[in-house]
Amino acid sequence: MAVDGVTSATNAASTKTTDTSASSASAAASLDYDSFLKLLIAQMQNQDPTDPMDASEQIAQLATFSQVEQTIQTNANLETLITGNALTNASNYIGQTITSADEKLSGVIESVRVYNDTMVATTTEGDEIPITVGVRVGVPSTPDPDTDTDA
Repeated sequence: MAVDGVTSATNAASTKTTDTSASSASAAASLDYDSFLKLLIAQMQNQDPTDPMDASEQIAQLATFSQVEQTIQTNANLETLITGNALTNASNYIGQTITSADEKLSGVIESVRVYNDTMVATTTEGDEIPITVGVRVGVPSTPDPDTDTDA
């Protein structure tokens, strides 16, 4: 079995996990890591005795796959951090005024839903405004008692 087969297996593992969430990618990497070790053992058992595989090549393959696994674990930790940050930001928006990017909707934020790629604010009037570029969020204005004509 050639070294390219192991490299292809490593590339397939990293490509396979690109489209999934970090947690499922981590689980897939563990399965692929076991498969990699089985492949490496089979490669050693079936190598040509007159032209054995260099030990440094084996270690390089193992190190490369280990780096892929570490990257997946780092991505899982970053995903957790980003989610926590989004939840903190969402709680800070409640009670603030919001104006949509096109300035057609405005109101006081009653709740915020957090999704993978965005947050959506719901106003006290029931309008839903995605929190994206161009949206204005600020402290609600309070009437000035000196200029209030109802007093």
